[in-house]
Amino acid sequence: MHPNRAFAWDDEAEMFDFVRRRAFAHIFACGEEGPRVAHAPLHVTDDGRVQFHLFATNRLARQLDGQPIVISITDLDGYQSASWYVSADQVPTWHYQAVEIEGIARRLDEPALVRLLDDFTAEMEGRFSPEKPWTRAKMSPGKFESLIKGIAAFELDGRRLRGTLKFNQHKSEDDLKANLAGQSNAGRLDLAQAIESHWHRRRER
Repeated sequence: MHPNRAFAWDDEAEMFDFVRRRAFAHIFACGEEGPRVAHAPLHVTDDGRVQFHLFATNRLARQLDGQPIVISITDLDGYQSASWYVSADQVPTWHYQAVEIEGIARRLDEPALVRLLDDFTAEMEGRFSPEKPWTRAKMSPGKFESLIKGIAAFELDGRRLRGTLKFNQHKSEDDLKANLAGQSNAGRLDLAQAIESHWHRRRER
């Protein structure tokens, strides 16, 4: 995470909400086969466990059980021109938000894998297809049972969260106003909204 404490994201509840909403991650590990990364949907249980699944033939899946891993979740990010300041001697930078989750991966047994898939699917269907949610009951008999043989699921034990919210909130009010204008003129209204939001949060502290 970014070493500047001005960008530290310390609210665990907010970070978990972000992870739940984003629901997709980069998963990193280093084992006997060397460093590896996988990309996978991420599920946070009601009691705060972090779970994911991969194809069982994924090279990373073969080396995860019992190994330390880092999960990286990012979303909003974008370029900041040095021209979008009023202060002199500024440099370009990159705005971003990110959460890292660190822990020991534990492979789930088949019943836990099924619960993970059911719970995650129900959450996503409720979010994206509530009018006609899909369930595995709609599959042909035996098809789901055969497919899950090719999936490996894991959850984190002893997790640690850390986060970064880097939206120039350490800059002066005049520079932040210029940031807002620059991002808006560049068509990045989402970044402008984030900059303004974190500017106001800083002022409220």
